[in-house]
This record gives sequence, structure tokens and C-alpha cells, in this order.
Amino acid sequence: MAETLLKPLKAGLIGSGIQASLTPAMHMKEGAAQGLDYDYELIDLVKLNASPADLAHLMGDAEARGLAGLNITHPCKQLVIPLLDELSPEARALGAVNTVVLKDGRRFGHNTDWWGFAESFRRGLPQADLSSAVQLGAGGAGVATAYAILTLGLKRLTVFDREHERAVDLAETMSALFPGASVAAGNDLEAAMNGASGLIHATPTGMAKYPGVPLPPELLEPGHWVAEIVYFPLETELLRQARQRGCRTLDGGGMAVFQAVGAFRLITGREPDAGRMLAHFKTMTT
Repeated sequence: MAETLLKPLKAGLIGSGIQASLTPAMHMKEGAAQGLDYDYELIDLVKLNASPADLAHLMGDAEARGLAGLNITHPCKQLVIPLLDELSPEARALGAVNTVVLKDGRRFGHNTDWWGFAESFRRGLPQADLSSAVQLGAGGAGVATAYAILTLGLKRLTVFDREHERAVDLAETMSALFPGASVAAGNDLEAAMNGASGLIHATPTGMAKYPGVPLPPELLEPGHWVAEIVYFPLETELLRQARQRGCRTLDGGGMAVFQAVGAFRLITGREPDAGRMLAHFKTMTT
């Protein structure tokens, strides 16, 4: 057993502009706590002067160097799919992959983003009213959060996106996957918020690079819960405004941690200590 624990294990993150990512630290800290010789690297398209068109080469290079797995982030979560041998049911349903296990010459694609949001929501907003919610954003993150909240039992979801057709596509996809729920693209945000019990924010607005609030704050009411996916910064203007108005809130840190928990489990084959990973994340972000 000791030999197995000490056998070097390598993994990495492929994406664009990822130098500030906390993923390597989360993985390696948990690996060290479990006695693993675990090295986690960044494969940054920007730093390598590469483009998404180089993804196949980067994947092949990772395999050749013996990496056990890869996390995949923007802009490669969809582009990686044709390069894989197998997809988990969730990755296939969502059309996006954020974790690839490299084993025995084969590539297995998974999606832990949806589970990360679901687990964070379950822990952070217990007993939340799941009768109706509004979601802002229908991109890759929005697909994951919609799948997660519907898996948790949401009855009605109204989706908004700057590109209305993306919201329509997401609504159609989720309606097929969850026939017992009502999922639709929205046209009137004020009316949708008036009838909603909560709000899911799944756009970049509020990130350090994209400051602001994704909706008029006056649409938030004391009875609403508000779930955020942005975690850099953890305290977004949306969350601040929501708390000022008496809303229950959930920051984006939990989703970031629990998707990493799922990825660690898949890549290493070991059960991570989620509480320990969450505590380590908090030390890095406070």
C-alpha cells in the first residue's frame, strides 16, 4: 500500500488565462494530506501562445508525459468531446466535459461542475423553496447549474441570456431531460422574478474582470434565495445587494470546491475529504 501512495501522480488543467486558478493548490494540498506524491500543472493556452485548435496536441502530450487526468475549462469544455473515447451520462447530457481521466490508453470524459453546484446548494441553502427559480446565463456554466437545480427537484425554471436563442436551446435540452419540470426561456425578467422563489446567477458579471450586477437590484425581494457561481471575488456585488435586501445567499466558492472534489475522486481514485478541501479553499480566498 505504501508503494501505491508514494507512486508519483500527475494531472493538469487545460484552459485559457488560468494562471490565477486555485485548482492546482486544492488538488495538491488534498493529495499531500492523503500521502500522495501528486503534481498538478497548468496548461495555459495564453502562456503557451496556443489556441483551442491545439487541444488535440496538448491532450496527446499530456498522455505521453503520463498524466493521470486533466481538468478542462474555458474555452475547451465542448471542444474536447470529439477527442474522447467515452463520456459519462452527465457529460453526454450536458454536452460539456470538465474532467478527463487518462487510463490504459483511453480518455474518459466527465462533468463534475453540475455536481459541484448541486452539493454546494444542498449544503449552503438547505430547505430552500424549489417551486420556481430564475436563472441568468445559458452558457456552459448555466447548463451545469440548470441540470443541478432540476436534479435537486426544482419545479419551474425560467432562463435568461443575452443571446435569447441560447436560453431557448437550454430550455429545450432541460425539458427533454426533466419532463416533470417546467423549463422555459424568459422574456420579461421583472415578471419572472416576481413569481420566483430564487435566483441562480451563471454569467461572468461580478468577476474582477467584469464588475457589476447582472440584474436591477430592486428586483430582489426578502423571500428570494440567491445562488452565485462567481467566486473571484467571493463577495460579489450581487450577493452584497441581495443580503442588504434580506435574501438568503450562496457564494460561488462551494461550486468551485465541490467540482474539484469530484475531479480529485475521478483522477486519483481516492475519496477526498470535502470538508478539508473547503477549509483550504477558504484560507486561500480570505
